[in-house]
Amino acid sequence: MTVTPAHLSAFASRAEALAAEVRALCDSAPIGSPERDPLVAAGQAANWLARGAEDLERAAEDLARLQAQPCGLPWGICPEHGNTLSSTAGVSTCRVCRRTWNHDRRGRPCQEPVAWKVIDRAGTETRMCDGHVLGARAAAAGATFLRLDEGGAEPRAQSM
Repeated sequence: MTVTPAHLSAFASRAEALAAEVRALCDSAPIGSPERDPLVAAGQAANWLARGAEDLERAAEDLARLQAQPCGLPWGICPEHGNTLSSTAGVSTCRVCRRTWNHDRRGRPCQEPVAWKVIDRAGTETRMCDGHVLGARAAAAGATFLRLDEGGAEPRAQSM
């Protein structure tokens, strides 16, 4: 089984929910009742669960960064505007936002993180970044676009 950030986030949610349940149970004992003292340890355990949930969420974020795959299509793009780059004297510039890169970004494989799986009419799958999807939406009539979450799951499809 491959561990994904989604797995760790789910564990974090469960730990936080369990911590809340334990706190609610501890708080339900009337003040001054004999049960109150033994429940102090249970309240401490709830605090540890909550801290564990925070640690799991941080681990999920770290794992997502580690597992991020570069788009890898053979030409670079502006991550916000797609295929809008021009290059002169080794400097690339987006013609829309005017952002610049001090290298020929257009002439190198794309290093933006994969965010989509695109399936064309023939069933060919291609994974690509947000910027490359902009061009694919315009050019790939009838394709299905699946937005990938950080864990690599495919929560929603968009046909174009």
